[in-house]
Amino acid sequence: MHPETSGWGAAMSNMYTGVRRIRDAAMRQRCAERLVTMRASLAPLRAKRKDSSILLATWNIRDLGSNKFNPAGRLDESFYYLAEVASCFDLIALQEVNQDLDDFERLVGILGRNWNYLLTDTTEGSRGNGERMAFLFNRDKVWFRNIAGEIVLPKGQLVVPARAVRPPDEQGSAERSLVPDLPTTKPEQMEGQQFARTPFLVAFQAGWFRFNLCTVHIYYGKDSGQALQQRIGEIKALVSFFAKRHDKESKGVPPQQAENYVLLGDFNVVSPEHETMQALTAKKFRVPEQIDGAHLTDRNHFYDQIAVRVKDPRFKVTDGGILDLYQDVFTDADLPLYADLVPKTPKNLSELKRYQRWRTWQMSDHSPLWVEIETDFSDDYLRDISGAP
Repeated sequence: MHPETSGWGAAMSNMYTGVRRIRDAAMRQRCAERLVTMRASLAPLRAKRKDSSILLATWNIRDLGSNKFNPAGRLDESFYYLAEVASCFDLIALQEVNQDLDDFERLVGILGRNWNYLLTDTTEGSRGNGERMAFLFNRDKVWFRNIAGEIVLPKGQLVVPARAVRPPDEQGSAERSLVPDLPTTKPEQMEGQQFARTPFLVAFQAGWFRFNLCTVHIYYGKDSGQALQQRIGEIKALVSFFAKRHDKESKGVPPQQAENYVLLGDFNVVSPEHETMQALTAKKFRVPEQIDGAHLTDRNHFYDQIAVRVKDPRFKVTDGGILDLYQDVFTDADLPLYADLVPKTPKNLSELKRYQRWRTWQMSDHSPLWVEIETDFSDDYLRDISGAP
């Protein structure tokens, strides 16, 4: 058990007692100083947390628990910086949580006992990359409605057309791959594909707001050809699956009682104008304007997205944004502090570029994307009973 998970400090919103136990004196002092700076920078966002709304975020925390590309692992200080960011929100969908959960549990331990989580098993196969999906939530604001499941498509809704996939026995392995212009002389041998990494759906409630939340890490592959078509195909299949379900279950149900759907995660969207985004916003799903391409123009990529499909007229997104992970920690100016830890390869990159690459395995190469959603419908409910306008 990590020291953060025991003792009187576990009831705190963020547990800093473990900072004192960092053995490296320079790191210990630096961590404490940086946390003070982060707390000041994040105070305006944290101040948005209130009883009448929920702060919902999606965050791909790079390679958490795997160390496939970072053999030295995360530094002790990095876990406190990650927790400081996570604690700003009420509910976070996390991607790239790996099979080894030690790093994940250490992060949760720093957050404290009022935080809980739900995890999937790892997705089998090389395309799944050994990753889990996770929801991390503050029990003071959010409760789990005891419904959860991984999304498996029925045969008629598979990701790619059957003729585009070579079956296992023609490959000599259990893996299926996209094959251009594959003959269709034996259609009975052809199969479609499930998602490379299975989406994870969980039913939550915050205040009056009931919602089904699905987190994804869409297949990436390449930016062209069959790999890109698979990426687009996964997004289309997911959106179509939920749109069909949403319309069916809300038929004949008052809009205020209909379920609400939120899709979020790493969709590997190329740009706001790209076909990947068009696939996401089909079937009446929409990205709230507070986080769309027109409002967050300074983003260096648009992989991460949050899309909603609701029938309740009371639903309202009031704010949103994206965080700069390197405003206060692992800044460019900090390079001399970590120079001895940064790999000397690849040689074709400058020392600064190698450092900027290395720090993504301390924090992430994705920034948290978030929205604020209203959750207090008390006035509407009471007006409906009273007949008042």
